[in-house]
Amino acid sequence: MPTTAPQTTDELYQALQENDRRPYGRTRTVTAEELVDAAEQFAEPVPLVHALLELQEAYTYGSEPRKSPVVFARLLTLFDEQPDVFDDRLRHMLFWRFKWVSNALRALPEVPLASLRQWLTEMRDRYDKAGLGLHPYYGQAYQLAAHVGDDTALAYELWAGRSRTRLSDCEACEICERALYHLTAGDDERALRAWEPVLAGKESCQEEPARSLSYALLPLLRTGRTDRARELHLAGYRACRRNPSMSGEVGRHLEFCALTGNEARGLELLAENRNLFDEVDSPLDQLDFLTGVEALLQRVEVLDHGELPTAGYAGRTWTVTGLRAEVRGRADALAVRFDARNGTTTHADRRRTRLDRAPLLDTLELTLRTRSLDDVAPAAAAPVATAPARPSTAVPDALPELILRARAADEQGHPDARACWARLRTLVAARDYTHPDDPAVGPLARLRADLLTDEANRAHERDEFADAAALHEEAAFLYDDAGAPVDAALARACVLLATAEIPAEDAEGPEAKAAALTATHASMVRMHEETPGLTPYQEARLLRLRASALAQRLQTTGSQEHVAPVFAEADMLREFAARHDLAGQVSVAHLLRATTYAISGDLPTAVTEADALLERLQTHGPAWHLPRTCGLRGRLQLVLQDPEAAYTALAEGLRLAADWPAEAIGATRLHADLAEACLRLGRPDEALRHLTRAAELDLRHGSRTDAYCTYSNAAQLSLDLGRVEDCIALLDSLLAEPAAGELDDRLIAQLRLTRARALHAGEDLKAATAEFVALAAESAGWDDDPGSHAMIAAETAVLLAESGDFGRAREAADQALAAHARAPRYEHLSNSLRELARLQAQQQGPDGLPDALVLLADAGRVADEARAAGYEAHGRSLDTALAYEHGRVNAYAGAYEDALTALDKALALLGEPGGEDDDHAGEWAECVRLAGAVEGLYLERPTPALTRLDTAIAHLTALGHTEETEPLTSLAARLRDEE
Repeated sequence: MPTTAPQTTDELYQALQENDRRPYGRTRTVTAEELVDAAEQFAEPVPLVHALLELQEAYTYGSEPRKSPVVFARLLTLFDEQPDVFDDRLRHMLFWRFKWVSNALRALPEVPLASLRQWLTEMRDRYDKAGLGLHPYYGQAYQLAAHVGDDTALAYELWAGRSRTRLSDCEACEICERALYHLTAGDDERALRAWEPVLAGKESCQEEPARSLSYALLPLLRTGRTDRARELHLAGYRACRRNPSMSGEVGRHLEFCALTGNEARGLELLAENRNLFDEVDSPLDQLDFLTGVEALLQRVEVLDHGELPTAGYAGRTWTVTGLRAEVRGRADALAVRFDARNGTTTHADRRRTRLDRAPLLDTLELTLRTRSLDDVAPAAAAPVATAPARPSTAVPDALPELILRARAADEQGHPDARACWARLRTLVAARDYTHPDDPAVGPLARLRADLLTDEANRAHERDEFADAAALHEEAAFLYDDAGAPVDAALARACVLLATAEIPAEDAEGPEAKAAALTATHASMVRMHEETPGLTPYQEARLLRLRASALAQRLQTTGSQEHVAPVFAEADMLREFAARHDLAGQVSVAHLLRATTYAISGDLPTAVTEADALLERLQTHGPAWHLPRTCGLRGRLQLVLQDPEAAYTALAEGLRLAADWPAEAIGATRLHADLAEACLRLGRPDEALRHLTRAAELDLRHGSRTDAYCTYSNAAQLSLDLGRVEDCIALLDSLLAEPAAGELDDRLIAQLRLTRARALHAGEDLKAATAEFVALAAESAGWDDDPGSHAMIAAETAVLLAESGDFGRAREAADQALAAHARAPRYEHLSNSLRELARLQAQQQGPDGLPDALVLLADAGRVADEARAAGYEAHGRSLDTALAYEHGRVNAYAGAYEDALTALDKALALLGEPGGEDDDHAGEWAECVRLAGAVEGLYLERPTPALTRLDTAIAHLTALGHTEETEPLTSLAARLRDEE
């Protein structure tokens, strides 16, 4: 929005251009209104015409149909009074917008049908008087007939049978209208054939293909093209989301979710589009949108989830049931108004048809993040913990029995303990809780201490060591109050271990942590000696804590001198547990031995130990240790570079884990490790499924940071696989989560960066550039990480250059260079600067050459710095790439002699490729090709160019690089044809 009104017509035109770059919506509309006020201050009518045209566009695409005809009336009056003010372009725009007014009036049920037909008569007369073809008029007449629900056959033929004119709707829009005609007639196949040029991306406009994609979804499903429907849903929804002028399209995507078993995604998309409840001023668009919303909410209610919260009209909270009743009332009223105006029942009938549709598929996996309605239930209504899968492990109903069962399961390390503690936590938190008066259960203080201990153990598993230490400390005091000094001692031993694992900000790295763990172990030994009355279970647990402290020390230092003490403690635990028949602790001791062998570098013995433990577990149990042990064996095989064996072990672990609660058994880690195994086996799609499942499990169990880190990896992998829409849909879903606001800013920035790159890969340059610009501005404040800012600013510069904004691109490049001076990113900066130079020369030709050469000079300095620092590029050599780019930039600018000189330099730096494995043969061949083109085509010296090409072809062929010869052979043939 302009801060001050334009004082000259030049300032007005500049402000209009700036507003034109804004997305449609309230900000753009208000600015357009202000610019009309400013234009009225000038004596010249032309600026006012431009401002009014901008305002009408803002109203039209901002879904404000009541205001669009008013603005057009002013334009038409100006045209009638001062026709000479309208040049050919303005005159074309004026007559084009007769159709906009037709659409706007049709969307308003308060406008009588006679007035609609009168406006079409006005349009026909005006077109006829101006000598314009009537095809656009007949197009509007057909659309009115389709809207009213009359017999459309004649109106369709009068329109479709005529030749197009310059003022006809674009090809994409007309294709959509023809397809909808066949769709209304019930011919899905013919409609899809008509739509194909738009669905394939061959025809597009402001509204297309988003409009066609939304209508084509259900016909695609009905004809069995489910994969295509999924693909077009992802692409089409992204193009229309949150856009008031495309609310009907959003409604059809919601309906699609409802009919494919994706009700949870539908609610997520509804929340993302909550603005449409209040920002859509078009009654016809409201009707279309609300009918789609109701189809979704109706389906959720049918599935018995009417109590779920959902996004709706501002000013109050909504449940699915409450919002559906509100939406139904409003939509029914709109349909009645339109049908009353039109004298038909068309809109009520169409609404009923949509709402009566049965699901077309039980389930269709639309995104990488498939969730059910249970997954989106609020935390208060959802189970606190995942219940065990087997009926035999049901949680007892009787409170004393439940408490005793929880403690017994906890002693065994049984996964059912989590469900028991979760149930008890809910019961104890209730205001009417009454503790049983049972000596076997003990006082309430002891139960509260048990619950804190369980919570502390789960915090420790999530590496939240400070929280774990505080919870264990609180539990220790409660155990003291409850008269359980041994349990208090165990809790304080846990405090010692958790405290030693807290990352220290000012300590001297691993040495300080190792010293803390050594002291922790010594304290535990003293505690062991000084604590009387230990039961076998309690003593085994204390031995386990002692061993864990030394194992953590070994993992911290990797020192061989710390290996033997771990084995000594593990063996002590194993012998004690075996003597007292504590199978779970025996298994823990063996696991500890296997991991110790692995950390010390003896991987084969670690595998042997793991195999022995698997045999023992299969015979003696406990069975719930099998999945983790399979997981350990799989990870060891990954380190041994045997992904096939790793996959077998991990898949078996995941199969066994299905019998137990996922959180208690480590299913998340199994999925993550399976993803790595799949990647090494060349099965990236399967890896992607495991990554997303691991992330979703982490999210369900409260490990949000871990979940988002894993999702970040999944998003990057999907982008690498070319699944751009999957990547964007996943990241949109994650960034819309309320939990995202509680995460580390850098992690969220990484997700946004990946999304921006995906938008770029998906050819949405405008959205990608906007996100990059925002990220560059934010990362400029990362004083602790200038290297990341350098890379983001460099990428931002490239996107700005692709958009033709070379001034801002240069500013971003300067920011990147300044950050690079603090934290070098040689290759990234060099690549970006060369690409900037290429884009400037390509788009601006000779005029852009001076600035392009300055950019190449900057890239040259970066290459010099890299050489001086001994940096080796991971990709192409920075020097050869720079020489090649000099050649290409000069060629784009028409400086062909300089281009050829630079390319010869690049070839000299590269040297002729050697054997068949030479990895720079392709780069060398490309240099030869461009040099041949410059020399033969632009400098018109075909003889030396052919000599160059023929020599290179022979050399590459002799080395077996036949693929690299193909472009050279094609160019040589072209030169010979032109001789």
